[in-house]
Parts: sequence; structure tokens; C-alpha cells
Amino acid sequence: MREDEEPPAGGYRRDEPDADRLDRNWNELLQEIRVLQTGSQILAAFLIVLPFQSRFEELDRVQTLWYLGLLLLALVIVALLLTPVGMHRHLFRRRVKDEMVLAANRLLRAAITLVAVLLTGVAVFVVDVVLSRPAALVTGILLALLMVVLLAVLPRRMARRSPT
Repeated sequence: MREDEEPPAGGYRRDEPDADRLDRNWNELLQEIRVLQTGSQILAAFLIVLPFQSRFEELDRVQTLWYLGLLLLALVIVALLLTPVGMHRHLFRRRVKDEMVLAANRLLRAAITLVAVLLTGVAVFVVDVVLSRPAALVTGILLALLMVVLLAVLPRRMARRSPT
């Protein structure tokens, strides 16, 4: 079974031509990208305008560097999520949908992982500014653990339970 194919659920396997499967996989990827893209762009926009707030000047060096890292990470995520759309426009009607689906799947997986890192990092940043650095570290550890459970452990458990 290829990386871009989903395993059969409940013993049911789709009987569809490769072209239809690729179209369905591509459309599913685009829907997932749409969900992530909006939130990522809003978060990136928030980070972009943050330096123009009056309290931004009160940040210490660690907070400023942390902020810059978060900003760059947010922009990388937006770029990762835009890439499949750009690929599609560039490669439209070139009969390479199988490669596009595989590449988009990999880009989306990377973006999801980086969104988890970004959300954790933003929480650490906000708690550090509002409360304290120790509280921020505890928040970061707890949120990172939650992200690992939700994005890695849970899907793996579900995959092990599903019949193949």
C-alpha cells in the first residue's frame, strides 16, 4: 500500500480506478490544507503586527528572540501550505497528480507538525510575557505532551486497531 493511500476501514476497500483515487486524495488534501491555512495565516498575521504594539518594547532579549523564531516558523508553515496549490497551478494537466498527491501529503504532514510546535511556542511566549518564565516552561511541556498524544499517539493507536 502506498503512502498516499488510506488503509481499508472495517475490511472495506474502495474499488476505484487510480485516476479517481488520486482525484479523491487530492481533494481531501486540499480540504485539510484549507482548514490549516486559515488558522496559520491568522496566527502569522497576529505575530507580524505584534511589534507595533506598545508593550512589545518591554520584552527581554529571550522573549524577542523567541518571538522572531515564532514569526519565522509561522511564515514557513504558510509557505508549506501554499506549496501544494502552487504545484497544482504549475503542473496542471501534466499528468503528474500521483507525484503531487505524494508531495502534498508530505508537505501537509510537515505543516501539521510545525503547527503543533508553533501553538506550543506561542503559548510559551504568551505565558512568559503575562505570568513568568517558569510558568511558561510548564505550559510548554504540558502542551507539547498533549500535541504528541493527539497528533502521534492517538493516530497510531487507531491504526493498530483498524483491520488491514
